[in-house]
Amino acid sequence: MTIQTALRQGAELLEEAGVPVPRLTAEVLLSHALGCERAYLYGHSDAHLTDLVQLHFARYLHERLQGKPTQYITHRQEFYGREFLVTSAVLIPRPETEHVIEAALALAPPPRRVADVGCGSGNIAVTLSLELHAEVFATDVSPAALSVASENARKLGAQVAFVECDLASAFAADSLDLVASNPPYVPLGDAAGLQREIREHEPALALFAGESGLDIYERLVKDAERVLRPGGALVMELGFKTYDAVRAMLGPRWQDIRVADDLAGIPRVLAARLGGM
Repeated sequence: MTIQTALRQGAELLEEAGVPVPRLTAEVLLSHALGCERAYLYGHSDAHLTDLVQLHFARYLHERLQGKPTQYITHRQEFYGREFLVTSAVLIPRPETEHVIEAALALAPPPRRVADVGCGSGNIAVTLSLELHAEVFATDVSPAALSVASENARKLGAQVAFVECDLASAFAADSLDLVASNPPYVPLGDAAGLQREIREHEPALALFAGESGLDIYERLVKDAERVLRPGGALVMELGFKTYDAVRAMLGPRWQDIRVADDLAGIPRVLAARLGGM
């Protein structure tokens, strides 16, 4: 079987099953089976595949047809121009979360002591470490997630300290300049309406936040108010239609409250500074 034939057959199978972008998915999976970049496929379309490569490609196609996200098959996802390791222990980084990075980088003066709360793959912590050259911490309640995040920091050369704890509970009062987070925000009642890939494969711990989807926000705002120094900032990703409720959680100490929309015009990031007592 040649590369061209494998791609055609793979794309047809994926298209028949209703998998989005079937041709691209087939290319990514075959590249993974070959251990090469996608560009190699275009210049070697007549090359024959070994039996082992065909076996791997068939297995990857089967996994994708069963709903497993491509990123969990290849263990790769790009975020802010860097390639991150992802496993089923962590949420797959989304482009929308890059708005959290942009909001953090826009802070003046730049924060020098930063915590990524609920770090998952470490995409926020690693990126802020490399972009800000600040002292960065990353917390999570999941040891498996921290293991993935630690490997990403090592691989990308980021200096990040990892802490297993609930939200920001490990930090002393008035000890941070920035708390950044993409917290769980999906209401439990919305589970049935999620895409199969998300519902069945991404970690529930990183998705759901009680019946309202607001449980983690409430605790995160309180934690941030305790651990941030006066003038420190809280930057959080927002779930769909959560802005008003989360904005209402910010008491009188919070100042300079801003919201950034994503490319679809949906409020996606809330940023606020903590004033004095």
